[in-house]
Amino acid sequence: MGKPRRPLRSAAALLLALSTAVSALAACGSDAGGGVTTITFWDDNGGPARTPVWQHIIAEFEKANPTVKVEYVGIPIAQAQQKYDTAVAGGGLPDVGGVTTAMLANLVPQRALEPVDDKVAASPIAGQLNERIVASVRQTVPDGKLYLVPISTNTGVFWARKDWLAEAGLPVPETWDQLFTAIERFTAPGENRYGFTLRGGAGSIAQMLEVVYGQSGITKMFEADGRSTVNDPRNVVALERLAGLYKRFTPEADLTNDYAKMVAQFGGGNIGVMQHNVGSYQDQVKALGAEKVVALPVPKAADGTRAVLSHPTTGLGVFAQGEHADAAFKFAEFAASPPMNTYWAEKTGVLPVNSEVTPSDPANPQPGVTLAKVLAEPSTTMVQMPYHLPEFNSITKTESEPAFQKVLLGELSAKDFLDELAGKLGRAQVEYQQRTG
Repeated sequence: MGKPRRPLRSAAALLLALSTAVSALAACGSDAGGGVTTITFWDDNGGPARTPVWQHIIAEFEKANPTVKVEYVGIPIAQAQQKYDTAVAGGGLPDVGGVTTAMLANLVPQRALEPVDDKVAASPIAGQLNERIVASVRQTVPDGKLYLVPISTNTGVFWARKDWLAEAGLPVPETWDQLFTAIERFTAPGENRYGFTLRGGAGSIAQMLEVVYGQSGITKMFEADGRSTVNDPRNVVALERLAGLYKRFTPEADLTNDYAKMVAQFGGGNIGVMQHNVGSYQDQVKALGAEKVVALPVPKAADGTRAVLSHPTTGLGVFAQGEHADAAFKFAEFAASPPMNTYWAEKTGVLPVNSEVTPSDPANPQPGVTLAKVLAEPSTTMVQMPYHLPEFNSITKTESEPAFQKVLLGELSAKDFLDELAGKLGRAQVEYQQRTG
């Protein structure tokens, strides 16, 4: 069904229109007069930060492809999964939309997305996309197909105070020992200075696992039979070292820290190191200035392995209900091209997937562009997070976050905590293997 193209709106107007009239959004593209095809694009993270970036990419795409017009619809990130699920059930999906690997477990079984393997293979971006990231996308679905054109991902980093390192005469940490030494040297409770801010509240488990696997160097979360490696003795030792920072080198309030509280503390100027991901670069620069912070990649383990946990990959999916699959893929392909992927990475702060991305200012590259090279190093191994498990979120959030707080308080041992977590993840993995063969 066709409908006239609407002009790009401001983020605020888009979100208001979505909340009041989402049922009226068109699912399919339309053929406008003069042989112009209009496709509908849903941005799964619409808002003041991302909407202008997509508006620029859309404008550039329309210049390069005058016979295709893109109708933009911004969806708040917290509502995106629900909007897609509702549209799958009742009809009304777009031609192309922002999709992350965390969504594939819901969308792929419902046959909402078209695999794009053949289209990518025949595209100019073939061979340009980071192979590790593409492989991690394939591993989130049972059939190993590519159900989105990957555009960006994220990676864990330790944001460190560059000025504090200089004052203490310390090198920029490259090993775990150097990092922990800096955290200890930075701490001066009497001056309200702490070496680290630890995430003990919402979202804590993923960051905990990144520190644990990074130290141990274990490169896979499951054995072939489905058993989880989470409670490997090397991981237990690593968790004990992390938990030992709490209250000694961190504020006591870190027990309930979520992302917003961590950023507020770090930006307030009394924290030396904060663990998060490269996507928060703009927050750090706004609070402290680019000259005072440095993004440290996850250090290598003692054996030289850099074990980096996979993060959800963001991309564009071509929806099966759409009437203009070729035009939809053309837009996704354009967004993943080197020039647009460079623009996307530098404006959003995340890691580009296209390996041919180069910084627009080589003398002052953004951390995301620089750290993308780290993921491509031979010594780097991506530990696949089990986003394919439907139970993953409930296990790592509702069930495990309160238990992790008990570890920090000394009420539960690191071993007992990891044993319980490994058991739950292992059972879910075995059931998944049985379902999917």
